[in-house]
Amino acid sequence: MEHETLFPLLCETAEGNKEAFAKLYELTSGQLYAVALRLLKRPELADEATQDAYIKIWHNAGNYQRGKGTVLTWMISIARYRALDLIRYHNVRNEVELNDDAPADVESTQTIKLGAEQAKLASCLDELDGPQRQAIHLAYVNGMSHQEVVTHLASPLGTIKSWIRRGLQSLQRCLSL
Repeated sequence: MEHETLFPLLCETAEGNKEAFAKLYELTSGQLYAVALRLLKRPELADEATQDAYIKIWHNAGNYQRGKGTVLTWMISIARYRALDLIRYHNVRNEVELNDDAPADVESTQTIKLGAEQAKLASCLDELDGPQRQAIHLAYVNGMSHQEVVTHLASPLGTIKSWIRRGLQSLQRCLSL
């Protein structure tokens, strides 16, 4: 169903059709915003990440490859990477506190440590193969069951489980360094 609706809109967007892009935005913006908000925890940063993601989608609509996942998965990954870029940017500027009401010193230290851990995790996720990263993202960030991931990625259950297992093993190795 999603593919029947979103793929034609993305194709028209690649040709510069603004109405198709507006419809694509209308159908998907809530999901992309939710992903960004879950990662960033602040609505203004989630708005920025979502807006940047749609700019990238507009400019790169012609680069979508059907064999690498659904249109929505592709769009969500763009929003997710933009949110992770914002997290890294704020961490580099020592703005690891993504909550406006600043906690006490002990909590600030924990927040800094958590920010460093999140940056490390994001870096390790970036090192995974695309299918592994996508399967882990769908299962652990979007909360999909293995069967839902199978349906979403149109791959066999054994393959999905292998991608997730190997991806988690790679993450564990990377995080232990």
